[in-house]
Amino acid sequence: MQHHTLADGWTVTATAGPVPDAVLAAGPLAAEVPGSVHTDLLDAGLIPDPYLDAHEESVRWFHGTDWRYERALTLEPAAAGERVDLVLDGVDTVGTVALGGRVLGTSANMHRSSRYDVRDLADGAARALTVDLRSATAYADEVRDVLGDRPSAYSPVPYNFVRKMACSFGWDWGPDLRTAGLWKPVRVERWSVARLARVRPLVTLDPDGTGRVAVHVDVERSGLAPAGPLTLRAAVLGASASVTVPAGASSAAVALAVPDAPVWWPAGYGEQPLADLDVTLAADDGDDRAPLDTWHRRVGFRSVALDTADDEHGARFTLVVNGRPVAVRGANWIPDDHLLTRITRERLARRLDQAAGAHLNLLRVWGGGIYESDDFYALCDERGLLVWQDFLLACAAYPEEEPLRSEIEAEARENVVRLMPHPSLVLWNGGNENVWGHEDWGWKARLGDATWGRWYAEELFPAVLAELDPTRPYATNSPFTPRRDPADVHPNDPDRGTHHQWEVWNRVDYTAYRSEIPRFCSEFGFQGPPAWRTLVESVHAVDGGPLADAPVPQEDPVFLVHQKAEDGNGKLDRGLAPHLGVPRDFADWHWATQLNQARAVRYAVEHYRAWWPRTAGWVVWQLNDCWPVTSWAAVDSAERPKPLWYALRAAGQPRALFLAERDGGLVLVATNDTDEPWAGTAHVRRETLGGVTAAAAGLAVTVEPRSVAVVPVPADLATPVDAGGEVLAASLAAPDGDRRATRAFVEDVDLRLDPAAVRATAAREPGGYRVEVVARSYAADVTLHADRLAPDARVDDALVTLLAGERATFHVTTDAVLDLADLTAAPVLRSANDLRGVALAGVVLADGAPVGAGVGAGGADLGSAR
Repeated sequence: MQHHTLADGWTVTATAGPVPDAVLAAGPLAAEVPGSVHTDLLDAGLIPDPYLDAHEESVRWFHGTDWRYERALTLEPAAAGERVDLVLDGVDTVGTVALGGRVLGTSANMHRSSRYDVRDLADGAARALTVDLRSATAYADEVRDVLGDRPSAYSPVPYNFVRKMACSFGWDWGPDLRTAGLWKPVRVERWSVARLARVRPLVTLDPDGTGRVAVHVDVERSGLAPAGPLTLRAAVLGASASVTVPAGASSAAVALAVPDAPVWWPAGYGEQPLADLDVTLAADDGDDRAPLDTWHRRVGFRSVALDTADDEHGARFTLVVNGRPVAVRGANWIPDDHLLTRITRERLARRLDQAAGAHLNLLRVWGGGIYESDDFYALCDERGLLVWQDFLLACAAYPEEEPLRSEIEAEARENVVRLMPHPSLVLWNGGNENVWGHEDWGWKARLGDATWGRWYAEELFPAVLAELDPTRPYATNSPFTPRRDPADVHPNDPDRGTHHQWEVWNRVDYTAYRSEIPRFCSEFGFQGPPAWRTLVESVHAVDGGPLADAPVPQEDPVFLVHQKAEDGNGKLDRGLAPHLGVPRDFADWHWATQLNQARAVRYAVEHYRAWWPRTAGWVVWQLNDCWPVTSWAAVDSAERPKPLWYALRAAGQPRALFLAERDGGLVLVATNDTDEPWAGTAHVRRETLGGVTAAAAGLAVTVEPRSVAVVPVPADLATPVDAGGEVLAASLAAPDGDRRATRAFVEDVDLRLDPAAVRATAAREPGGYRVEVVARSYAADVTLHADRLAPDARVDDALVTLLAGERATFHVTTDAVLDLADLTAAPVLRSANDLRGVALAGVVLADGAPVGAGVGAGGADLGSAR
């Protein structure tokens, strides 16, 4: 088998549509393959960067434009019995492929590949290889006209009528660019006799520790030689086996057994050993010639199951790996750049390191994005990051008729097989919010008898998995109730299966998280802006000046281009009001909204973890961003962690300590997601903001492995004498350092925080700077915004709460030379305290009533539209 990648010599030209004169005048442009037209236009300086300012609107013409990719291709004459194939791994999206004017085939699905037999064109003559790309919008509109409209979260945008990344059409956190291009490699393959058309390794682990690999292959024969017998061989960790593929047969299987196989575990549960699995196809003639085809992947031995049994609380949703229930700490994953071909393995590695660094153990690849690259899953394999993979249906009714029906089945089959070697992939899910949308978002009246996608979720996808990869569990949708019995149980019932919590953020205050105990919360979250530097470098005011100089920057029209949520700023302000107040100054508002985002999500995570194993997991919306935007992400598009990331890291520690409300009182919650017991005396005290102890006690705490202990806080500690001037603090020694928890008795707006509670000093150290902070009184969520001083500046910790007299050390890494004074004062050094000294704006509910603690308001949007 010979591979020749066709990466160079390509041009791209607009062929139809509302194309700007400058683009037309430029003629054929040099094109990168893999690549996209947007990135080629950017490289040629023909469009502004759509990620900056309001330039997204200036490239809207692209939605209706057709393009041609072209390059010369000379195929040398084929050897005797040799087959020559042209392979396109991914066309975005609606394309016609031709060589020398002969149409080879068409594509209408960016999520699958194409292969064309071009052996009769392998004659040494130069020909033009062309890929003509139609406007995906025009194509989708035509399909909709034929099949009839179907509702979606973003109607009338027709993303549910074409097999293209749904969020390419825009989302409430992403731009509407509707890309086009050859987004995966194009190559020529030459082969003889036979090739491995499909390899399906079913990798399992027996209870006795025996690892098993059943390798199923489909063989394609060239048709240019007698269909004789073949030999299929497979080997892993010293175990090998071979079988004969009879003459004329097109499939075979070989089984391997590895006694005492190295066991692959999720992060935090063990190691992640990977084993090389090699598969070889050879002619069955007994000689030592090179094999006809080979296939290599790294696999991991593990078992996985999903426990959805009924219990006294409803229906479980517990992931079980190697026989052990896993407490899932996860985040939803979107494409890490809207322009997909800019996502490199190195960028993915950095992002997944950030996920692991926040103590996450699962990423959910959301159904409005893509089946990620092989690099993504391989990197998850190495890190023990579990992957929940959605089939790509999101927030819409999807027709079950042609041409979508066969395309969705084909992409499902191809990607199930492509991803099955990866041990990190532990769950397939039938789509995002489609069942919920049908039930709750007014679709039924609009649909009538029209199909909407139930067949995909309930029949097609489970059948494909049962046929191709029965080793992994499947969930019908997210959210979804495993068994609708009684039939009127809501698909988003928190007591059964998976649950999405979007009342918080959309309509109610984040303290409402504690009003329910979901079995598994697969979406929840809260918005906040990106890091200051990311924001101000990407967004300028409508007059072109600095954003911060605009009269009300967060209401500037350009800022709002980067705030896609319906009434997003209104929800931010109403979420702030009962907790921190709403600052008038933009720099203060930016810090307050980031802090409130972190606190809201931390509040939810602590609540969910406190109810393990009843709440078996949580997957926050979302880990990452695809462009500079105010969003729910923990890491912004410039790869800068927001305060939320530090909150996730603190709340997700394997051993963690929280103070929470339960049954009308305060409790100390100790979570222990390790294999060793954790025991000791928790020192709990109620003290004034100035550090005077009002009451103290030692509470015995014992937490078994993979368990939670809940210890009531005595009434004299839990009952303040001066609610606005006291806090509760607890500490418990752990093998890897003390765990701490603090809790105020009232919200910050009613807490007498000293705006000048800390003093700080800074000094140079190797690799950057050290900042020492000392609290003269209670200082909440001390944070250093180092990016304000240098683009590369990062800080090792944030949201550090100090009691009076305590100190903390922050380490800033940067290559820049910084002014030490800048590191020790606002707007770089911030805390919740300094928001007490700023002017606050009044915020009211939609009905005109003042916002009070525990109350919020939102738009009338249906569901989450995520």
